Amino acid sequence: MLKVGITGGIGSGKSLVSNIFMAMGYPVFNSDEVAKELSDNDPDIITGLKDLFGEEIYSDHRLNRELLASQIFQNDVLREKVNAIIHPKVRKAYDDLCRKSDSSIIFNEAAILIETGAYKNFDRMVLVSAPELLRIQRVQERDKTTEENVKQRIEKQWTDAKKREFIDFEIVNDEAQPLLTQVEQIIHHLTSSQGS
Repeated sequence: MLKVGITGGIGSGKSLVSNIFMAMGYPVFNSDEVAKELSDNDPDIITGLKDLFGEEIYSDHRLNRELLASQIFQNDVLREKVNAIIHPKVRKAYDDLCRKSDSSIIFNEAAILIETGAYKNFDRMVLVSAPELLRIQRVQERDKTTEENVKQRIEKQWTDAKKREFIDFEIVNDEAQPLLTQVEQIIHHLTSSQGS
């Protein structure tokens, strides 16, 4: 089984690419979605976050994500502590999925696979990239937020140029180059490397 990471900056279109891989019959583990689900339901994570931020970090048995984001946005130490509480649980969920799956390739989509060093756990890495202006437009429409807010979030992430040092494949999601062709080429490379 090949373990393949899918990463990319905010608004690059990781989820769209993941959906194409899924439509082709390959399992995709969405780390961010699983992290949200676990943050709301896992007793260890709930206890850890309450110990760090107080009871008000949860309201109506759900993580107050806006409050959390405001607490960790400018505080790298707190963000590392939050990651240390959540990431091991997400990693275990992915490992469990791999153990149960009989697929020859299994994908894991996450925004910060490279920044956290998690890329080392994968056989191959795929970067989804897009021009910054297009990314800003997409996130503004999706999150109903300001251009300034999106730019701040982009600045917090590594640039595509920096990420390219750690990847095997790049999918350019600029609405000009066909996505399906790029995805099919990657699948061809991956299956060829397995000798199938």
